[in-house]
Amino acid sequence: MTSDVNFVSQKGHNRPTRSKGRPVAAATKRLLDISLTLTLLMIAAPLLIGTAVAIKTTSRGPVFFRQKRVGRYGKTFRMMKFRSMHIDAEERRAALLATSDRDGVCFKQKDDPRITRVGRFIRRFSIDELPQLFNVLTGEMSLVGPRPALPEEVAAYSPRALKRLEALPGLTGLWQVSGRADIDFDRMVEMDIAYARSKSLPLDLMLLALTFRAVVSGRGAY
Repeated sequence: MTSDVNFVSQKGHNRPTRSKGRPVAAATKRLLDISLTLTLLMIAAPLLIGTAVAIKTTSRGPVFFRQKRVGRYGKTFRMMKFRSMHIDAEERRAALLATSDRDGVCFKQKDDPRITRVGRFIRRFSIDELPQLFNVLTGEMSLVGPRPALPEEVAAYSPRALKRLEALPGLTGLWQVSGRADIDFDRMVEMDIAYARSKSLPLDLMLLALTFRAVVSGRGAY
């Protein structure tokens, strides 16, 4: 079940603006999402099964990790991933915030001690993100769009950063094909705002094609 994140803070942040959009473009994007996602799930089925077995046999805990994320216009949802960390990762997060390797409100650490042996491999090749294809099928995400943020990250957003919530979150996008975690937060925000303003079918297809190169190179994946 989804809910609205409260964006009104002591800083006076406002909710992201709802735009009327283009119905035909939105319908085309949704059709692309569904058709490509079903195709990808069929192709990746052996990889999904193999990854699930590897996670289950090498560390304690569930195969999947479901985490509350903020989607379009502040709607929250449970994003799915393959579990790449130990089961106490959430409890240990606060103690690691000061050691983040990335500037801004999004925590990233190259040598995060919470990541499992299998987790490090599946993160390197973005395999851990594949279960989000099910989030795409339910309409909570798109194949292309800004990465969905944590509620506590969004609570610290500036009014400018909130504009990235005007697009449906995605598995890949400008940020992912440009260096992922090597891109600082402010630049990521500008990329996401630019995408939200100029999203189109040709742009989505180009970004999907560039994603393969980004995944193989592994740049910024940690």
